[in-house]
Amino acid sequence: MIEQLDRRTVLQALAGGFLLPSAASAAEIQDAVLSRDDGRLDAQPFGDLRVFLQGQTGALTSLTFGSLELKAGQTPHAPHRHPEEEIILITEGHGEIFLEGKVTKVGPGSLMYAASNRQHGIVNTSDALMTFYYFKWLGK
Repeated sequence: MIEQLDRRTVLQALAGGFLLPSAASAAEIQDAVLSRDDGRLDAQPFGDLRVFLQGQTGALTSLTFGSLELKAGQTPHAPHRHPEEEIILITEGHGEIFLEGKVTKVGPGSLMYAASNRQHGIVNTSDALMTFYYFKWLGK
């Protein structure tokens, strides 16, 4: 079962806001096989954000999995830090990732890992869509 998320929750998930589960959402994320259409779509000026899973698991206090189709020349937010570790996987397009003071050009197949509280950000530097998937987690 995928939890239904409000817009504030979706934006906080992408921007790195740490979310403690409420009593109503305290159930663990269940096993699932998901398609692109299963993500909750939140169309933003910078692109189409989808959140597929968000909540706790048996081993994690918090897990968030989503994607962003980032429009040309856009960034979803300024570089930021959060307590969760994060992986970003670029599947389409080109851009730059900022990680702890270093800027790296990225394209399809590029992967970023940011440890807890590391400053990071992403920008689409091309004239086409850039699609990436992000995975964030916080251990118990």
